[in-house]
Amino acid sequence: MSFIHSKVFKYFKNLVIGLGAAVVLLGALAKLLSHPLADMMLTVGLCTEAAIFAFLGIIGPEKDYYWEKLYPGLDQYNSRVNPLAAGPTGAVDMPGLNGQVVEQQLGGMLTELQGMSKSLGSLKALQEVDFSGTGEQLKTMNNFYTRLNEAMADLTDSADEAKIYKEQLSSLNRNLGSLNSVYGNMLNAMSGPRNTNV
Repeated sequence: MSFIHSKVFKYFKNLVIGLGAAVVLLGALAKLLSHPLADMMLTVGLCTEAAIFAFLGIIGPEKDYYWEKLYPGLDQYNSRVNPLAAGPTGAVDMPGLNGQVVEQQLGGMLTELQGMSKSLGSLKALQEVDFSGTGEQLKTMNNFYTRLNEAMADLTDSADEAKIYKEQLSSLNRNLGSLNSVYGNMLNAMSGPRNTNV
């Protein structure tokens, strides 16, 4: 956007035009009242106005807005004026612009905006979640998993020890069985027929 079309320039232009006109009017009043500064005030005011009008002629007019394109029939005296979103207005028909189509498109945009609003609401709710205790919870979970791993290792060691203990018990049972058979043989040998000499 150029400086000529900015709000600051428009304000400055109106200010200079207003002050120049005020000086011209005061100069004319002073001339009517035969004031000694009347000639100088009229000269300054008219020179200012001449410069302003020359400047306005150089920069060109403001942009015109053609409202009759949006409101067909606005430039006709007795026409019924409806915005294009309401559909054609009888005599003036604008091809390609249908009120229902525009309403459908606006409805689709409204649905998308509502979806975006819900998504932004969800993000805001996530932003408001308090994660201050999360570090402590993670430490507790880490401690739990460490102890669980230690317990599993102890169970594995216990299983290995139980297997060894079972093997030792089996070996002991075999040895006891052998001892029992040896003892039984000894008992049988001792309880056998005795020689009696009478």
